[in-house]
Amino acid sequence: MSSKTRNLGRAALFLASLLWGLSFVAMKNVLASIPPLYILTFRFCGAALILLPACIRKIRVIDRSYIRGGVLMGLALLAAYIFQTYGLRYTTPGKNAFLTSAYCVIVPFLYWLVIKKKPDKYNASAAIICVAGIGLITVDGNLSVGLGDALTIACGFFFALHIILTARYIEGRDPVTLAMLQFAAAGITALAAALIFEQLPQRVPAADIWTMTFLTVISTATCLLLQVFGQKYTPPSQAAVIMTFESVFGALSSVILYREIMTFRLIAGFALTFAAVIISETKLSFLRKRLGNTAQ
Repeated sequence: MSSKTRNLGRAALFLASLLWGLSFVAMKNVLASIPPLYILTFRFCGAALILLPACIRKIRVIDRSYIRGGVLMGLALLAAYIFQTYGLRYTTPGKNAFLTSAYCVIVPFLYWLVIKKKPDKYNASAAIICVAGIGLITVDGNLSVGLGDALTIACGFFFALHIILTARYIEGRDPVTLAMLQFAAAGITALAAALIFEQLPQRVPAADIWTMTFLTVISTATCLLLQVFGQKYTPPSQAAVIMTFESVFGALSSVILYREIMTFRLIAGFALTFAAVIISETKLSFLRKRLGNTAQ
């Protein structure tokens, strides 16, 4: 693999992280005129239609296992986005971004329940640090947690579940086709729930329509392709570090575009959460490798 290809892979992951970070503010703005379930319907159904042409030639390979995987992944993804999106209604984009990133710390413990493999010392220390960070971000002066923050924390469980399901069903299957199926399952389910539980939006500003287009075409479909390409040409430990910057970009965009005020406590909470994700995802391999080279 050439250095140019590796650099392109890293660039793709950074771009995906940046675009995902910007989507937190975009989602916050569009929630003023469009109910959450209709946003998710538009986003997931649109992404499925965008990916469909790339899957036409592979329609023959779609069997029951493809459909089962797509449906289960889609339902887990939809549940995660429902909690995240409703949480965003009642909290800031920056807090929503960092609290969402805690799913990386949850994954090893969820794996423990599924395959009975105990988390290692890095996972355990990351969990402790993450809890401390979440406490600084969410607990107010009355020692209570806001509704938006609580919903966002809950979304992390379903994002972690989605990762485990993806790992289970992606093996030996085309990732784009499986992604199209999961988006279709999530979009159709979101539409059914929206028709039952939410009112159809009456007047949607033109700016929000453009925002929805951005969320569908760029933040969902394009970012998925960037992630697949980037992870193909980037070592897993490096890819994990790069993708954690989604939360950083989300916080920065919240400060710049949403005018979120950063207190020392909030910054400390963000820093601890970010450190926990880095530890859980990389097990500090980059630091141990550097120390090993220094010792030699």
